[in-house]
Amino acid sequence: MFRIVNLGLVLKVVVFISILFTIGLYSLIKEYLFPEWGMLKLLGISSFASMSVLYVLLIPACARKIWGLILKVKNIYPDLNGVWVGHVITKEGIEINVRAVIRQNLLLTELDMHGETVKSITLESTPTIEQGQKKLYYVYRSTPKDPTRPPYDGSTLLDVIENEKALKLSGKYYTDRETVGRIVLKQVSHDPNSDVSYY
Repeated sequence: MFRIVNLGLVLKVVVFISILFTIGLYSLIKEYLFPEWGMLKLLGISSFASMSVLYVLLIPACARKIWGLILKVKNIYPDLNGVWVGHVITKEGIEINVRAVIRQNLLLTELDMHGETVKSITLESTPTIEQGQKKLYYVYRSTPKDPTRPPYDGSTLLDVIENEKALKLSGKYYTDRETVGRIVLKQVSHDPNSDVSYY
């Protein structure tokens, strides 16, 4: 899932599966239904089959199932999909409660975070493994609830902490307002379609 998987390899596998699926489907149709079909029909079937295979592999529900199968063989990177709760700790030591939702598929990871006075949306989010450590790069734009305060951008490198009870994310954040602090989140649900907004 994500950028942990080599996208070039994924595309090669998808193309290979599409070709096998197309040849098999064409052979079955020609054998049992329309023996007079020629190679031109193969092109039509191959286009439809490739589109179908790509669609199935790239929709989030299927991507999560495929990733779940991969995780049973090897724990490459955890499925971060779902609802997260935690807090932001400012440089001054103030704790601000936040809720977040993470949505992942094979090509995209989004993290939306909501606090009582601000909400943040993803500009860029990249799961990665560095020297054996699982990380999540997160660049975001925050919009304060107070319309007189301007939006601001920030970034953080979150450590992905796995244990038997729950997944956790923790890391320092930096903003273009020259503020710093810490974000700590814990996964409480695997449903990425939940509403976590405060307003």
